[in-house]
Amino acid sequence: MRCKTLTAAAVALLMLTAGCSTLEKVVYRPDINQGNYLSPADVQKIHTGMTKQQVAYVLGTPMLHDPFGSDVWYYVFRQEPGHEGITQQTLTLTFNQAGELTNIDNKPKLSDQK
Repeated sequence: MRCKTLTAAAVALLMLTAGCSTLEKVVYRPDINQGNYLSPADVQKIHTGMTKQQVAYVLGTPMLHDPFGSDVWYYVFRQEPGHEGITQQTLTLTFNQAGELTNIDNKPKLSDQK
């Protein structure tokens, strides 16, 4: 009788703790990388006054174009490591009507830490 009670209690305890997140770190989750990966060295190569062709040669084609024209380019890189928080880096390049780079907005700033 006592063995059946202990077994039932163990099964009930196991069922109650089955949904806990203690086992979450054991389960494999792949890293998910999306977008344009840009190294800090590549970003340092661009400067205002460059043409669209020169920027595309250095950085490659952008992830997004401005939907209302082609004067703003967005280079977006989103990284989701398996069990860590999501990070996103966005490089926004603005061109004038002549096709020359006028503004560089790098958020969060790519540093030489990687």
